Amino acid sequence: MHIFHIPAYTDNYIWVIKKGNNVSLIDPGDSKPVLEVLDNNEFILQDILITHHHFDHTGGLLPLKSKMQGKAYGPKGNIEGLDIHLEHGDSCETLGYEFEVLATPGHTLDHINFYNNEDLVLFCGDTLFSAGCGRLFEGTYEQMHESLQMINKLNEKTMLYCAHEYTESNLKFVTHELDDIFVNNYYESIKKKREKNLITIPTSLSTERKINPFLLMNVPDNVKKLSKLDQFKELRIRKDNF
Repeated sequence: MHIFHIPAYTDNYIWVIKKGNNVSLIDPGDSKPVLEVLDNNEFILQDILITHHHFDHTGGLLPLKSKMQGKAYGPKGNIEGLDIHLEHGDSCETLGYEFEVLATPGHTLDHINFYNNEDLVLFCGDTLFSAGCGRLFEGTYEQMHESLQMINKLNEKTMLYCAHEYTESNLKFVTHELDDIFVNNYYESIKKKREKNLITIPTSLSTERKINPFLLMNVPDNVKKLSKLDQFKELRIRKDNF
């Protein structure tokens, strides 16, 4: 699967799946950079996949509808411009690739992820970030914890395509909480990438299990006596106040 990104706003990534001259988009929050890429490369826009209702993920949907040859897929709710509403266990196909829909409430109540188990690709929106996770705007700690654990059960080779470039700032928090040689070295490598304005996404699930405390595979000693849910809650509160 050929995937590339279109930067948007200050730190958003609009993901593009490409096959030949046909492309499909994940979370086009802004239509302007997308239209530039479509026009400059003579790409044909097929489908759009939406993970949740926040404007920085949906803002380009309506302006791009006239360019689309296919359908707009997204969660049930009030997102204007969707053609097909999806829920957990559904599937959708774009450019010949089939994606399983995973309900991942927490950041928002309507949040979904798109998982292709052949190429091991997960478009996870604002659920899981590299070395972090989404803030809880609508869901509960329990919902987000369960969503992250569902992702954590996927194949460790799964490549995670989140929607924001937050890796460096997330690792600043993680290195504050954890004294871990791998995490410290990884943080240094990420800082070097960002100094060169290089993208740090996608990341692999196997890497996230080592550097992302919100998956609860590598947590600070001072939370280990708590239940798994309370570990997550404590870490999320610490991150929010960091």
